[in-house]
Amino acid sequence: MNARVAVWVLLLAAIVVAGWNLGARGAGKDEESVAANTNRPGQVETVVVRLVGPDGEATGPVLTTKLRLSDAEWRVRLKDDERFRILRQHGTEPAFCGGLLKNADEGVYVCGGCALPLFHTAAKFDSGTGWPSWFQPIARENVAERTDRSFGMVRTETLCARCDGHLGHVFPDGPRPTGLRYCINSAALDFVPLEQIKAMPLAQQAPVLEEAVVAGGCFWCVEAVFLQVDGVISATSGYSGGTAETANYETVCTGQTKHAEAVRLVYDPARVSYERLLEIHFSTHDPTTLNRQGNDVGPQYRSTVFYADDRQRKIAEDFIARLGASGAHRKPIVTTLEPLEAFYPAEDYHQNYAERNPGNSYIRAVAVPKVEKVRKLLGEE
Repeated sequence: MNARVAVWVLLLAAIVVAGWNLGARGAGKDEESVAANTNRPGQVETVVVRLVGPDGEATGPVLTTKLRLSDAEWRVRLKDDERFRILRQHGTEPAFCGGLLKNADEGVYVCGGCALPLFHTAAKFDSGTGWPSWFQPIARENVAERTDRSFGMVRTETLCARCDGHLGHVFPDGPRPTGLRYCINSAALDFVPLEQIKAMPLAQQAPVLEEAVVAGGCFWCVEAVFLQVDGVISATSGYSGGTAETANYETVCTGQTKHAEAVRLVYDPARVSYERLLEIHFSTHDPTTLNRQGNDVGPQYRSTVFYADDRQRKIAEDFIARLGASGAHRKPIVTTLEPLEAFYPAEDYHQNYAERNPGNSYIRAVAVPKVEKVRKLLGEE
């Protein structure tokens, strides 16, 4: 082989490698697919609220799903035209006509649309306005607010934080200690006696969800794997381990930002455990290769578990120790455990990429085998 031929062979090899590592995978690599995916796919919306525990007190903050229904679905769910008018069409019931106006029994007032706990009898008072009134909600997280400019007035509307049902308004003329008056429509609420709500499973108030963030190479692949898992409510591609200023694909691809391509999982712990998610993650990527997965090379492709608290850290530590001792891998596990300081969602076109781009060469070669593996794994249970 003469020198010129040798140069062309090396150049061709470099082009092939670049085409695999960059052309099929990186930013702007599949311009047609990117252009066709400018809209973020439907992700399940979540909200942080507080529920009422068996002691009758508000729980710590928990994650739950937003309740989104069509008007037709709301009409079926509410079974009452007046309740629909108030909760979904921002109506107001006549003064002094609400069924809960005089109620003084000890208990909790929950959203009539989704049963989220909103107010406690202990904060209820007679405002003389003709509508049930409270000086504070069970938790500020549970009652959302927004400016209402209807009828030529500027007021603060109150809504259920979970289903956005219209409750009423809040005014700065209430009693101590808050000085607020939550003026609420009776038809927007249901009353639950305290002893009954103490015995009520939290899932009946709102399904309690948890989050996990993991990394193991291309986030397209990790996301595609977990979207197959029953109990995973949503999977979002993004970046963890670095700062907000550099949490964008072009910069992360330099490998200089400390980010990993990560996926945030919102899951129902009653259906799938955190440890089970780790089992799936470690069975669908190679935890023994440092800063790479296959042809994807760089610290942004490292194998990582980003733990949110000590419980997740301990479960992950124990799991990795058992996996290492099991002999399942010939080489040592190099997965890092890193505290979850922040998660930054990736650009819109990265979300649900594998499902929306099945013809992409990288997806066919790398993501599809992982999806097939996890489907087989789940099917054998």
